[in-house]
Amino acid sequence: MIRFHDRHNVEQLLDYPGCIAAVRQAMMAFSVDGTPQPLRSIATMARGKLFAVMPGALVAPKGMGAKIITAYAEPDQPGRSHHRGIVVLFDRENGEPLAIGDAGAITLIRTAAASAVATDALARPDARRAAIFGTGEQARSHVLAMSHVRPFEEILIWGRSRASAVTLIESLKPSLTVPMRFEADAQTAAEAADVICTVTAAPTPVLRGVWVRPGTHVNIVGSSHAGPVEIDSDLVARAHYVADSRQSALVAAAEFLVAKAEGFVGDDHIKAEIGEVLAGTAPGRTSVSAITIYKSLGHIVQDLAALTYLDARTISDSAFDAGNTTKRN
Repeated sequence: MIRFHDRHNVEQLLDYPGCIAAVRQAMMAFSVDGTPQPLRSIATMARGKLFAVMPGALVAPKGMGAKIITAYAEPDQPGRSHHRGIVVLFDRENGEPLAIGDAGAITLIRTAAASAVATDALARPDARRAAIFGTGEQARSHVLAMSHVRPFEEILIWGRSRASAVTLIESLKPSLTVPMRFEADAQTAAEAADVICTVTAAPTPVLRGVWVRPGTHVNIVGSSHAGPVEIDSDLVARAHYVADSRQSALVAAAEFLVAKAEGFVGDDHIKAEIGEVLAGTAPGRTSVSAITIYKSLGHIVQDLAALTYLDARTISDSAFDAGNTTKRN
């Protein structure tokens, strides 16, 4: 039987601590294994309408599959797109399909979990203030995920819409006790932060290197393909640059590709994959004053690890319920 996990089921079972642990293991195994995985394939159906396929395989626990999604621009929200689709998990040993999950919900949580993994590995241990650039769903999930890896004392939200930022903050208050506030000036938010997450749909930089203090860690998340950039080339060049996948970054990390085209950096500026840092085979933060960047393009092993984890929780819960029913009967 192929188990199906709709959006509600994903949101109920894919908790942040469990997803963070699953993504950490998957990314480390991916880099240690070193076997090349297929790059995602993106087809443009029409202006603002993308269709993408991301195939791949987990090293441990063994599994394989693909994410199949559409990313269609929202007509009432310029620059934003809605991800719809599925993640399909197969047994790597016998080829049997095991589970299907809602790709939008999985992507939302696993992306933030991956940033949390990178933050835990690269941010200073004493990081206490975070700045989130963006006010959408990924901004919300990043606030929730970040709270599991650092005891932040304040979280600043920057966005072009004060109303959207206030709505986001109000929605988070029942889940978090950390003080949050809207910061109207991007430079002020960046200069105050120890950790910055850019999760916008901006086509041009919203974060500039001159604003970022020594010792800051930055997660670059909003741009997931060559084209739109969230940070300027100065910040790329100044930072210790770590990617989720070196292979993917060389062809799709927009900010890196722009900095390279402008002569700021070469291919060797990608110092490590986050899995190498986690495994201890490549350096992460090299000093208290270093600026670190984690470039998140998203990788299929993150989706497969997340689906494997929540599917296992479903099986465990089902077994528990069946056991209780048997005892009652």
